[in-house]
Amino acid sequence: MTGMFSRFDYIDAALTTGARFLELVDGVEDTETRLPHTPGWTLVDCLGHVALAPTRFLALARDEGEWCRDALDVPDFNAKQIANLPTRDVRVLADRLRDDLDTLVDAVSHFNARVPQMRFDGDRLIRADAALGILIGEFVVHGHDIARAVGAQWWVEPDVVLMIIRGRQQILPSWVDSAGAAGHDATYDIRLRGCSERYIYEFTDGDLVINPPEPRRPDVHISVDATTALLAGYGRISPAWAALTGRAFAWGSKPWLAPRLASRFLPA
Repeated sequence: MTGMFSRFDYIDAALTTGARFLELVDGVEDTETRLPHTPGWTLVDCLGHVALAPTRFLALARDEGEWCRDALDVPDFNAKQIANLPTRDVRVLADRLRDDLDTLVDAVSHFNARVPQMRFDGDRLIRADAALGILIGEFVVHGHDIARAVGAQWWVEPDVVLMIIRGRQQILPSWVDSAGAAGHDATYDIRLRGCSERYIYEFTDGDLVINPPEPRRPDVHISVDATTALLAGYGRISPAWAALTGRAFAWGSKPWLAPRLASRFLPA
């Protein structure tokens, strides 16, 4: 793996990607543009969802707020959140996101040496500073959704991608699709290109453990570009496209498992 990220690395990335997300939104004239990767959502819906995230993260870090004990309930939670937005005024939502993000990162910057843990969707207990990786993922992935819908450019630095992936690993076992992974026994060795980041996904009868202390022999090895891994994990690109374009490659005794890995998880 690459070196550890400090809480201040996460803070800087959150502020930078949040500002970039707001700049993208500000450049779109039709705020009711529909986003194909989030069916039923318009740009305003997406902005509203993202704008409420920092306050929610801060409440959870303080052992308050709401989380979904089952990841299956997240779509309904998001739908209710959007239906009850306090406003659909883009500028008001943008200002709220900006102000609430500042409040959140200030709180994170003042955590003491013993970083608090917080509950999160899927009933996971995670570090409240590394949880910023999940929030950064909201900015980056939904920024990607908006950019694709309006034909704008969108990019993200490799280190930021790693922060998101590391944040997501904390909750991923709770996002396994019990139907899609039922009875699944396999070990995946996932290597991110351009860095030393590597993960072992070990499924046993459909249950996932990431980086077990004594992993089984891998059934499949996957070499994948980090950004491709991120977007495929969030269902924004297909594993087949990743393989055809050379952004992902699999080998081992069961290479056919690789394209189906994403189907073992609930949609993000």
